[in-house]
Amino acid sequence: MSEAAVKVETEVEVAKDAKRLSRGRLVWRRFLRNKTAVVGALGILFLVFLAVFGPSFLYWKFDDIDTSSFLAAPSEAHVLGTTRAGRDVLALTARGLGKSLLIGFMVALMSTTIAALVGASAAYLGGWWEKFALWIVDLLLVIPSFFLIAVASRGAPEGDAAWIILAVLLAVFAWPLSARVVRSLTLSIREREYVLAAKFMGLSSFRIIVRHILPNASSLLIIDATLGVGYAILSETGLSYFGFGVQPPDTSLGTLIGEGARMATTYPWIFLGPAAVLVFLVMCVNAVGDGLRDALDPSSASGGHA
Repeated sequence: MSEAAVKVETEVEVAKDAKRLSRGRLVWRRFLRNKTAVVGALGILFLVFLAVFGPSFLYWKFDDIDTSSFLAAPSEAHVLGTTRAGRDVLALTARGLGKSLLIGFMVALMSTTIAALVGASAAYLGGWWEKFALWIVDLLLVIPSFFLIAVASRGAPEGDAAWIILAVLLAVFAWPLSARVVRSLTLSIREREYVLAAKFMGLSSFRIIVRHILPNASSLLIIDATLGVGYAILSETGLSYFGFGVQPPDTSLGTLIGEGARMATTYPWIFLGPAAVLVFLVMCVNAVGDGLRDALDPSSASGGHA
């Protein structure tokens, strides 16, 4: 067989393999080529494992008090030291990481869902609903959300479910910008043939939005949800730092950083552990978000060739 024939046959096989690949497999292949994103994903999985299973392997629980060790430096008994209340910093960090992750994922899921439905429906339905939705978006964009969340969280009922109210408040103010982007994307999608065909077939507007418009905006929504996790965690950390977020006896990374910042020069171990975990977590989330953006964007050179 000649060299030209072998080359042609190889190209045909490559073309067949590419044809058999689904969009999901192509995205996955491009994502795996981004080593930074892969490291970020592994880092997030490690932190999730630490938050879920870590407390089960630790001798000290987050609410245990060691009456013989107040503000003790890191030692064999307390790897990251103790607080002024005698609580183990490592156990508190694992507990706080779990709470911050839970709030981050909840806020990202709720805000992305609201942005997708409001933005897509405003562009597709138009009329008075579009004007009302854009008015709400513009209103939320100019409101000082940090202070409103701080005041509302202070007035919320205390208890184990207080952090849920905090997550809802963060989600309420997190979706407007994304909704505007989804609306702009929907304006171009709604005139495509498959959307018009679904409309002429008599499908309801809700089904057209959910089954035909939003799947074609999934790339944007996935990236928005991923980056929304980092936004929510940093927002919760800032609120908790100033005493408006997760309240004692529960804890979060922001609560620990807020407590440790006041003693950062005298007892640095209270601050450094949670701060290092927070920085690592946000870096991993941003790396995964960048990797997903490159993998889902065919025009991006960072993801390589499919």
